[in-house]
Amino acid sequence: MDEARALVVIGVGNILLRDDAVGVRVVDALRVLAEHDPVALPEHTRLVDGGTLGLDLLRTVRDARGLVIVDAMALGDPDGTVTVRWGDAVVAAGGHGRRGTNSIGELLAIARLMGWLPEPVALVGVEAADIDFGVELSPSVATAVPAAVHAVRDALRKMDEQATGEERPATGRPTRTIGATA
Repeated sequence: MDEARALVVIGVGNILLRDDAVGVRVVDALRVLAEHDPVALPEHTRLVDGGTLGLDLLRTVRDARGLVIVDAMALGDPDGTVTVRWGDAVVAAGGHGRRGTNSIGELLAIARLMGWLPEPVALVGVEAADIDFGVELSPSVATAVPAAVHAVRDALRKMDEQATGEERPATGRPTRTIGATA
């Protein structure tokens, strides 16, 4: 696989802060899915456990032909809400991630400034319930993981279609799925 031209999914978060780890957990679930079903994700999809790397992910972003970031969010929605944003709405929402941090916002802003932010770009956010010390996701966020996996797969499919000149993803407006109902 030519990873320089891959669709990239980056799951971010601190695995020691409960729901903050949801991005990493979604990437883990996608990895398991892809191992059991080789056509579950588009060809040339790269799954990245971004953990708490922040700006260290710039090279990964620069080399992507399309980017999906998965992160815990604090937008004031009900716990476990899965929100998908496209294009400029991703950069705008990047600073509303985990409590008191904006590493994703900084990553996206610098990647855009450097001309490295790929088009298309999507953010799959899951509204966090509990970001205290611990390694288990809260029940509402754990229940939302399948919906987030579905949202990532849908975003990747749209990106892959865009690359082949087919249907283009919507931009700017978030779409929402409450819990795991998607």
